[in-house]
Amino acid sequence: MSSVSIIGLGNMAGTLAARALAGGNAVEIIGRDPARAAEVAAALGGGATAGTFGTTPAGDLVILAVPYASAVPVVDRYGDALAGKVVIDISNTSTADATGLVTPDGTSGAQEIADAVPASANVVKAFNTVFGHILAQGGPLDVLFAGDDARAKASVSAFIESLGLRPLDVGGLEMARWLEGVGVLMISLARNGVGDFNFSLGVNLRG
Repeated sequence: MSSVSIIGLGNMAGTLAARALAGGNAVEIIGRDPARAAEVAAALGGGATAGTFGTTPAGDLVILAVPYASAVPVVDRYGDALAGKVVIDISNTSTADATGLVTPDGTSGAQEIADAVPASANVVKAFNTVFGHILAQGGPLDVLFAGDDARAKASVSAFIESLGLRPLDVGGLEMARWLEGVGVLMISLARNGVGDFNFSLGVNLRG
């Protein structure tokens, strides 16, 4: 199993932490508010620990569970403390009205993060195409992910499987923009064709 550090104290961070612990992973919770991080870790149980914001994360996998606008500033704060880590970006980059992306054409939030981390760190985009409340319900789901480093993607794939989920590799990190576009698509589906946010996207294999 994996050792995972989760930077962030929001709902998605807590949901991923709970599923990671249930999957037998070691989990470290990190937030700017150390008291709150300690509270979250204690509430999770399962041996979850609280880390110190800005210092080297204990986990080999570092889940950046913060909003897009905060992601690069957080990475900049960590600097070389992220050297050698696999950084998992779960953010979406939708506009305020969720009809487009705020990132320029040809790039993505994940690629901006990749430009900011140390050269020895690898960024993988994952989990942004799963609504947090659906993830919290448990059960099998498909998780689309993208990244440039084969070993980093293998580590993330194994972690996803440990959560009882199916990892689906969509290619290099240039595909992260399209994954972030799927986030916009899901909101539009919820508002229109589906009618609510109680759904997930997946792949049915025909054979």
